[in-house]
Amino acid sequence: MSQNSTDMPSLKLRRVGIDTYKENVAYLHRDCPVYRSEGFQALSKIEIHKVANGNPVIAVLNVVDDESITALDQLGLSEQVYRQLDVPDGTEVFISHATPPTSLKSVHRKISGERLAYKEYLDIVSDIVNSRYSKIEIAAFLVGCSETGMEREEVLNLTRAMVDTGERIDWGGHQVSDKHCIGGIPGNRTTMIVVPIVAAHGMLMPKTSSRAITSPAGTADTMEVLAFVEHSQENLREILTKERAFIAWGGTANLAPADDMLISVERPLSMDSIGQMVASILSKKIAAGATHLLIDIPVGPTAKIRNSSDGLKLRKVFEYVGDKMGLHTEVILTDGSQPIGNGVGPVLETIDIMKVLENDPAASLELREKALQLAGRIIEFDFDVRGGQGYIIARDILESGRALEKMNAIIDAQGRNPNPLTLGILRHDVVAMESGIIKGIDNLKIASIARLAGAPMDKGAGVYIHKKIGDTVSQGMVLLSIYAEFNADFNFAIALAEKESSFTLESHE
Repeated sequence: MSQNSTDMPSLKLRRVGIDTYKENVAYLHRDCPVYRSEGFQALSKIEIHKVANGNPVIAVLNVVDDESITALDQLGLSEQVYRQLDVPDGTEVFISHATPPTSLKSVHRKISGERLAYKEYLDIVSDIVNSRYSKIEIAAFLVGCSETGMEREEVLNLTRAMVDTGERIDWGGHQVSDKHCIGGIPGNRTTMIVVPIVAAHGMLMPKTSSRAITSPAGTADTMEVLAFVEHSQENLREILTKERAFIAWGGTANLAPADDMLISVERPLSMDSIGQMVASILSKKIAAGATHLLIDIPVGPTAKIRNSSDGLKLRKVFEYVGDKMGLHTEVILTDGSQPIGNGVGPVLETIDIMKVLENDPAASLELREKALQLAGRIIEFDFDVRGGQGYIIARDILESGRALEKMNAIIDAQGRNPNPLTLGILRHDVVAMESGIIKGIDNLKIASIARLAGAPMDKGAGVYIHKKIGDTVSQGMVLLSIYAEFNADFNFAIALAEKESSFTLESHE
């Protein structure tokens, strides 16, 4: 280690093979002279320079006592920050105390319940994107927005800031359609049916999707069962030109990158506040080049939105922000009283999807019907289609096999997953404790069971729902099956399922 002419201490860089997921983390040994002499402290932020006084990369400092991790003359870097610095092991790097981001003052104001302007949100989001915030500070921002609320103008300001701090895709002036469901309903995997139908009609539908935040699977998690979902913008453009659509993970394209960093904190906190949700969805769609967007808001007693009144309020926020951002936005309220398909979890949902596309008589009628309704609405974005004709066109495309053909073409273009579809090797059936008619299914409990079983990280884990609302069941009849890969997850899921039923039964006497 040495001191250069600027008195900025230097250390040898060491790559530490730890994935800190969307957070820059650096490591110093507790007995490192620089750590002692410069007054660095654990969890403080440091600036790391390739050359003295060069543009820094900022990281949160962790302190270690094991020289096999980081020696006394080394600065260890997690994978996240190592990729950003982009220099080989052993390179001399310079470190200094990081200046606290001035935008934290605005976070404190938000926590106090004050409204923030666009410039304040832009400063906050810029600092987040540039890793000036630790995850603790990001959590404070998220909680401030969630607990004190965001007026629609603030949601617009945050959306604009998230778009302006990332890249935007331009599809050459073409009409570009997209759809999004706000989530909360297990088995609601309509996108992978809608996209090939719309593409087969000839419309552009480049679908960039997130991975699951609080659910057992996101569209990207499920599509990954069938095909590769991580592609460069160049690859995606080639796929779109050839097939009119793709279904890919949006995290590789640097589209509204703050959203992915916010999600990395929201996921472990199981947070999904309304303002953040609207900004997250619309910023991604706008950055991805969408011109026309359909939003699906499921409404039900155990959905994210519990009643139509709240659904209508949310619709107004979506439409207001979308309009102000130049995005044609239509919002529909749908039935969220129970899971849509039968499968919950990536592999199980993929099986449901392919049954619908294959026109299998055993396919979920609820999933098929909802997908057709949504596809029909999007097809009506086509200026040559009269209102009310979209559903008929969508149904004809599905029943003719053109949707399945298009889906297979999209999968081939993205690259088929070479691993076969496999369900979790462990299975447990949950049976009815009494006879009766099913009057309710708790979406939240179903999702929780599936997540405890290992979904979406374990693609074959999840829940298969055998009975739906209105079905008559006898005592001992199977209501749902739990699938898991590992015993610990399996036992947790079973314990939750048996602690309190996800089904409400009413005697048919």
